Amino acid sequence: MRAGHQGTGPGAITPDGCAVELYSRLRIGPEPDIIAGAVPAGAHILELGCGVGRMTRPLLERGFTITAVDESPDMLERVRGARTICGTIEDLDLGETFDVVMLASFLVHHGDLKVRRGMLRTCARHMAEGGSVLIQREGEDYHSALPRERVDPSGYTVRIVSSEPVEEGVNSVYVEYEFPDATWTQTFQARPLTKEQFEEALAEAGLKVDRYLTEDRIWVRAVAA
Repeated sequence: MRAGHQGTGPGAITPDGCAVELYSRLRIGPEPDIIAGAVPAGAHILELGCGVGRMTRPLLERGFTITAVDESPDMLERVRGARTICGTIEDLDLGETFDVVMLASFLVHHGDLKVRRGMLRTCARHMAEGGSVLIQREGEDYHSALPRERVDPSGYTVRIVSSEPVEEGVNSVYVEYEFPDATWTQTFQARPLTKEQFEEALAEAGLKVDRYLTEDRIWVRAVAA
C-alpha cells in the first residue's frame, strides 16, 4: 500500500486504496459525453488510470479506440475491448503518441508532487502533434463543507467524511461508500489546486489550458504550450 493510502472492504484493494469490486459497481456519470464532445470522432485515446474500465466501455461504444493503463492487474482484468497496459502512470513511456491523452479521477491532485509532475510529463510525452490532454480536476469545494454525502439514483451512498491537512499543501481525505450489502472506505492524500496553481502545474509540463469544458471547470482540455 502506498504511504498515506488505505482501503477497506470486500475484495482486492489496489496500492492507492481503491477497492476493485467497489469500482466495478459505481455508476458512470456524464463524463463519456463530455469527453466525446471535446475530441475528434474515432480518436485513439490513451486512458491513464483506467481502473476497471468504467469510462473505457462507454468510450468504446462511442467509436473510440482505447489504450487503457493502470498499475493494478486486478483492475485491468475487468477491462474489456481495449488494449491494456499494466504500469505506473508517472513512469510510462510507450514510444508512441495518441490523439487524446486522458487523466481522470482527480489524479492531477496526487499528494506526491514528484508523482504529479511525472503524470503530467507522461501526458505531454504521449500527446500527438495537434492532439490534446483531457484532465478531470476536483471541484472547487471538494475539501470544504464536510462531511457531505450523495445518494446515487442506483441506491448507494458516497460520503466524503473528512479532509485534514497532513503537510503543507496536502490533505488526507477519508471517503465511505455504502451499499445495501457492503461498505468500502478509502483514505488517500490529495493536493488541492486553485485554478492558478493548476495552470502553473500544466505549464511545468509544457501544457496550457485550451478550454474548460464544464462550467464548474472540473473537466479541462489542455494542449501543447
